[in-house]
Amino acid sequence: MSDEKEEVPPEVTKVLEAIAALSAIEDDVACTSAVSEVLRRWPDLGSELRQLREKRVNALRAEQRTWPEIAAIIGDVTPERAQQISKGLSGATRKKAAAKKAAEAQPEE
Repeated sequence: MSDEKEEVPPEVTKVLEAIAALSAIEDDVACTSAVSEVLRRWPDLGSELRQLREKRVNALRAEQRTWPEIAAIIGDVTPERAQQISKGLSGATRKKAAAKKAAEAQPEE
């Protein structure tokens, strides 16, 4: 593994700085209110980010990138997980599918 520091895109830095700014709000009421607003919006923001990633993973695949290459670009995922991302399968979706498959495999009494 390389000791070189991985470059962080400026957009990621801005998101992290925004979280730090929330933490720096000294007034408890203002901080609680602001953080709560972000958390209320987070489900939609998370969904939007997953859809954007899915779109870009599919664009990489259309450029003839391999699943191992795409997994390396995503970081900390397997090629199989990269392929699942391209299909829009989230962790929750995969767990539900696995539970359904396990339930179907159970013999009825």
